Amino acid sequence: MIGALLLRELRIAATGGLLFLPLLFFLLVAILFPFAVGPDGPLLARTGGGGLWMAALLAALLPVDRLVEPDRAAGVLDQLRVRGIADEEVAFAKLAGHWLGFGPPLMLAALPAAALMKLPQEVLVRLELGLLAGTPGLAALALIVAAVTAGLRTGGALAGLLLLPLAVPILIFGAGLIGRGGDSGALQLLAACSLLLVATAPFAAGAAIRAGRD
Repeated sequence: MIGALLLRELRIAATGGLLFLPLLFFLLVAILFPFAVGPDGPLLARTGGGGLWMAALLAALLPVDRLVEPDRAAGVLDQLRVRGIADEEVAFAKLAGHWLGFGPPLMLAALPAAALMKLPQEVLVRLELGLLAGTPGLAALALIVAAVTAGLRTGGALAGLLLLPLAVPILIFGAGLIGRGGDSGALQLLAACSLLLVATAPFAAGAAIRAGRD
């Protein structure tokens, strides 16, 4: 059943353009950032990694208003519950589908983005490792926030206000990983933070879905 729910999430994302929107946004930031900072190669190399992490965060935020609210409004969540499918299972499928929709594509997009930012090869390797470890945590935060704000009239704006502060630890550890010389413990802390969020997200989102139903 989890597999069927996951395929449904990926199909919805593909037909709604959500698989390409975060990727295009990420590449657009990479293209425009050098124009804002200037053509100074060393400056781009120092600041480009942080800019790409901010782009990754905002890319995870883009589809947040479509993760839970459309299914809640259409009664899909209630139908799945009647069929005996736990809200936590639905939330886990949405989490996996959301990450597959933006995590791996962002890691691929980081290759041309790093070239535009003039990032050295060793920084690119650390950036890819950081995205691999950190994007699941961003997806988990997006799911939790989407479940909490589902049904609210200003849910999209409120989701951004909630997600951005909560993502600060991931940004700090991600920036520490690609900083000058790299922080040896940043990757472990980033992975631990992301793992905690991924383990918590299905239960937190499931509880929020039930609270909204009641």
